[in-house]
Amino acid sequence: MTIYVCGDSTAATYKPEEAPITGWGQVLSGFLPGVRVENRAMGGRSTKSFLSEGRLQKIETEIQPGDLLLIQFTHNDNNDLVWRHTDPWTSFYHNLEIYVDTALLHQARPVLMTPICRRYWRDGQLLASHGDYPEAIRVLALQRNAPLIDMYEKSIKLVRELGDEESKKLYLYARPGVYPAYPNGSADDTHTQRAGAEAYARMTAEALKEYGLI
Repeated sequence: MTIYVCGDSTAATYKPEEAPITGWGQVLSGFLPGVRVENRAMGGRSTKSFLSEGRLQKIETEIQPGDLLLIQFTHNDNNDLVWRHTDPWTSFYHNLEIYVDTALLHQARPVLMTPICRRYWRDGQLLASHGDYPEAIRVLALQRNAPLIDMYEKSIKLVRELGDEESKKLYLYARPGVYPAYPNGSADDTHTQRAGAEAYARMTAEALKEYGLI
């Protein structure tokens, strides 16, 4: 079995010199011994641009019966750039159907995933992020009887449990001068460093096992 990951920068694989940024897809294989993971997630991609660049079509030439296609987008779908932007209940929803149908066409198994939350704390409260996109994914999973890993809810729960300061250890926070890629430091509430990537990869692996998919 091979697991293919379709997604954006939160799941992508990064070079060592880009540390400490780490995507959950980059470390997923560490929680699934003996399972091959092909991480095709790419920074800056939405459901729309991933398709327009032929990235799903490339997977389609390789995916085999029994393989898994993990599908996780949103961060760039709500971007204002026309080549990225989608509407949650129309173009986003229909694009996700293309991913699901592509997997099924090749007798592979699609797994829909909501995005990881953004670490937006204000006045002691973790703010909601991503608007209607997570709910659109949930509705599609229900309509198509597809497995759903609700990473949005799982990540919100974890970040709330950790609290404002402690949850910074999951996300891309770094002091100036520590990492060559971030000479001025970083205070990024969207992307993860290794601790966060591993936490979300572990959640993904556990969900796949609970569904009996691996």
